[in-house]
Amino acid sequence: MSDAATTALDNPLLTPWQTPFETPPFADIAPEHFLPAFERAFADHSAEIAAITHDPAAPDFDNTITALERSAKLLSKVAAVFYDLVSAHSNPALLEIDKEVSLRMARHWNPILMNAVLFGRIAALYHDRATLRLTGEQLRLLERTYTRFHRAGAGLDEAAKKRMAEINERLAHLGTAFSHHLLADEQEWFMELGEGDCAGLPDSFVAAAKAAAEERGLPGKAIVTTSRSSMEPFLKSASRRDLREKAYKAFVARGDNGNTNDNNDTIAEILALREESAKLLGYPTFAAYRLEDSMAKTPEAVRGLLERVWKPARARALADRDALQALIAEEGGNFTLAPWDWRYYAEKLRQRRANFDDAAIKPYLTLDNMIAAAFDCATKLFGVTFSERKDIPVWHADVRVWEVKDKAGRHKALFYGDYFARPSKRSGAWMTSLRDQQKLDGEVAPLVINVCNFAKGADGQPSLLSPDDARTLFHEFGHGLHGMLSDVTYPSLSGTAVFTDFVELPSQLYEHWQEQPQVLRQFARHYQTGEPLPDDLLKRFLAARKFNQGFATVEFVSSALIDLEFHTQPASASRDVRAFERRELEKIGMPAEISLRHRPQQLGHIFSGDHYASGYYSYMWSEVMDADAFGAFEEAGDIFDPATARRLHDDIYSSGGSRDPEAAYVAFRGREPEPDALLRRRGLVDVPEAA
Repeated sequence: MSDAATTALDNPLLTPWQTPFETPPFADIAPEHFLPAFERAFADHSAEIAAITHDPAAPDFDNTITALERSAKLLSKVAAVFYDLVSAHSNPALLEIDKEVSLRMARHWNPILMNAVLFGRIAALYHDRATLRLTGEQLRLLERTYTRFHRAGAGLDEAAKKRMAEINERLAHLGTAFSHHLLADEQEWFMELGEGDCAGLPDSFVAAAKAAAEERGLPGKAIVTTSRSSMEPFLKSASRRDLREKAYKAFVARGDNGNTNDNNDTIAEILALREESAKLLGYPTFAAYRLEDSMAKTPEAVRGLLERVWKPARARALADRDALQALIAEEGGNFTLAPWDWRYYAEKLRQRRANFDDAAIKPYLTLDNMIAAAFDCATKLFGVTFSERKDIPVWHADVRVWEVKDKAGRHKALFYGDYFARPSKRSGAWMTSLRDQQKLDGEVAPLVINVCNFAKGADGQPSLLSPDDARTLFHEFGHGLHGMLSDVTYPSLSGTAVFTDFVELPSQLYEHWQEQPQVLRQFARHYQTGEPLPDDLLKRFLAARKFNQGFATVEFVSSALIDLEFHTQPASASRDVRAFERRELEKIGMPAEISLRHRPQQLGHIFSGDHYASGYYSYMWSEVMDADAFGAFEEAGDIFDPATARRLHDDIYSSGGSRDPEAAYVAFRGREPEPDALLRRRGLVDVPEAA
C-alpha cells in the first residue's frame, strides 16, 4: 500500500464516516488532519473541473452545470468541519492552519472562477437558456452560475485576471487576520469583580460571571467578559459608574488598541483592494458592484431606506436622551450622560414608565424552555418534530443534537445547538451547516448548526436568558429552519444560499413568535418554582417592547450607514479609519451618548470576509419584509394559521435560492412588502423631527 493510501486510511476526514447519519467523528479529528485533507480535496476538485472544462462534447446542462454541482464534495465536507471548529472551538494550532487554508482556498478558486474555457461553456448555455427546456430551478441555477463566474472576473483579460487573483489572495489573508485579531483581543480582556463590585447586579448575573470565570480557569472568581451576553447585562445593572466606564471602553476598543491585534491598517488595506477589484470589473465603487446582485440593486436604494428609518429613530433617541439626563439630575447626579450610562439609566426609565426591567423576566426565560418554545412553534407551523440524540459526535461537551423528523416521521435533518460562551469561540451568534440539503443523486439530509454566546448558569443552575438573548435564539433558529426545511435539488441553491438582503427574512420573521403571549404563557416558567409568567408581568413586558427603540435603531442604522460609506467613498478617504468614523458620524448627527452597534474594528460581518460588505443594511431590508410578513398571520387571526404556514413553508423556508426572492415574497404575501410596517413595529411612526 502506498504512503498516500496509508495516510488516507489514518485520516478521518478522508475515510467514510461510520457514525449515525454519517456525521463528523469530532473526537477522531485533530488539527494535523486538515492540511492533508485539504490537499486531497483541492486535487480532486481540480481534476473534476479539468474534466468538465475539456469535455469534447458540446456543452449542455448536464455535462456542465450539473457536473459543477456534483464537484467539490470532499472539499465541501472538509471545509465545513474546519470552519465550524475555527469559529466555535478554536485553538492555536487551528488558527495557524486557518492562515494557510484561507490563502490556499483563494489560490484554488481563483483559476476556477476565472477559467475562460469553462466560462465559455457556461455562457453558451446562458445565452441559449430560453431554448433549453429547463425547469424553473434549473434555469435559476444556470443564471446564478453564470452570474457567479461573470462577477468573479471570468470575462476579464489575462492581465486583469492576474491582478484580480492577487487581490483575492491578499483579501483572504486580511479577512483571516481581522477575525484572529478580534478573537485575540476578546480572549485577553476580562474584568474581575470583587466583593464591592457587584452592587446592582442581579444574582443571575453574578452566577453567570462565576461560571465565566470557571470557564477561564479562575474557580471561585467572578468576571465580566467582552461577550455581549456578559457585557450588556452588566452595563444595564451595575451601579458602579467607574466599572461601567471601564467595561464599556474595553468593549468598544476591541481591535482598536494599537497593539498587535489592531485592525485599523487591515481595514484600510481591505477597502483599497475591494475598490480596485470593483474597478477592474467595471464598477465605480465596491458598493455598486456588490449591490447589483441583491434585492436592493443600488447604493441609492439602500441609503434611501436607511435614511427613512434614521430620521425618526434619531429624533426618538434624542428625546430619550433628554429624559435620561433629567433622571440623572433627579437622582442628584452631577454629570452628563455618557455612552456607558445609557443602558443603566434606560433600564431605570423603563422601570418607571413601563414598570418593567429585564431582571424581572429573566428568571422565567430559561435556555431549555426557550429551545422548547422554538421547537414547538416549528412543530405547530411546519409539522416537524425534534428528539434529542446522545449518540451523535460533537466538538464540545456543551453541544447538544436533535433529530428532526417531518409530519410522516421521516428523518429530515440533524440540528446542533452550541449555546454557551467560551474563550475558544468567536463572539456573536450564527447559523451554519456541516452538510446542506440536496436531491441531485438521492436525498441528502442537512446537518444544521446554531452557535450562540449565552452565559452559562453556575453551580448546576439553568442558564437564564434576557429578552434579547431569547430573541437571538429564535433568530438563529429561524436561519436553522431555512436550512432544515430546504427542499431543492441542487446544492448551490440549498437553504440559505440566497441574497444577503433576503437571508435575514426567515430568521427575523421567526423572532415574532418568541414574543407572542400564547408562546410565553406556555414556555416562560420560573426556573425555581416552575410557575408560569404572571399575566401582569407578561403585559408589562409586551408594553415595554418598543421602549428604547430609538437607541437600538440608531446604533444599528449608523453601523449600516458607515458600512455603505466605506464602500461608496474612495478608499483614500478612509485610510485613517478612526477619523473617517468620526467624520461620518458627525455628518449624520450621531448622538454622542450612543455608539455604533459594531465599530469598524469589530465588524466581522464586513471585514472578516465580504459576505456582508456593503450589506450590513440587509437586516433592516429584511425587517421591512418580516414586519409585513407576520401581518399575514395576524390578518388570519391565528399565529399558527395552517394555510398561511403552508405558504410560508413552500414559498420562503423550503425554496432556498431556487426562486427569485421578490417573486417568492409576493407568492407568500400576495403583494410586495409595505415599508411602514417596520416603523410601526419599532414604534417610530409619527415621531416629531429632531433639530
